[in-house]
Amino acid sequence: MDPMDIVGKSKEDASLPKATMTKIIKEMLPADVRVARDAQDLLIECCVEFINLISSESNEVCNKEDKRTIAPEHVLKALQVLGFGEYVEEVYAAYEQHRYETMQDSQRSVKMNSGAEMTEEEAAAEQQRMFAEARARMNGGGGVSVPQPDPEQQVDTQQQSNLQS
Repeated sequence: MDPMDIVGKSKEDASLPKATMTKIIKEMLPADVRVARDAQDLLIECCVEFINLISSESNEVCNKEDKRTIAPEHVLKALQVLGFGEYVEEVYAAYEQHRYETMQDSQRSVKMNSGAEMTEEEAAAEQQRMFAEARARMNGGGGVSVPQPDPEQQVDTQQQSNLQS
C-alpha cells in the first residue's frame, strides 16, 4: 500500500485507509455535497483520534476488572464513561447484527463443507466423469454425452469399501 494512501504523520502512526474512509464519508452525505480534501483528511484524523480514545478508555475499564482482553462490554462501558452514552444502544445493536451475520456465515461454511464430503470412490468417479467431459469438449464433441456411473455399481463399491474397512 502506498504510504500516501494512509492518513497519518508517519508510517508508525496508527491510521486508516484513506480510500475506505473517503468512501464512508461520501456515503453519509447527499450526492450533491462535495467535501474538500483537507476536510476529508481532518475527518479521517478525527476518526483515528476517536478510535485511540475509545481503545485507551476500554483498556482502562478492562484493567479495572483485572481482565487481559478487551471485550465488547468494555468498549460499551468506555463509551458511557467518555460521555457517548447516547450511542451505546446503537453501537450494541450494530455489534449484535455483526455477531448474527458472522454466526450465519460460519454455519453456511460448515454446511457447505459437511455437505460436500464424499467417499474416495465417489470422488474418483466424479473426477473421472469431469475428465471425460473436459476431453469431450477439447475434442470438439460438445454434444457428446459422457456416460454416468451406474448408481447400483457405486453402492456395491461403497459396500465393498465398508467391508474392507
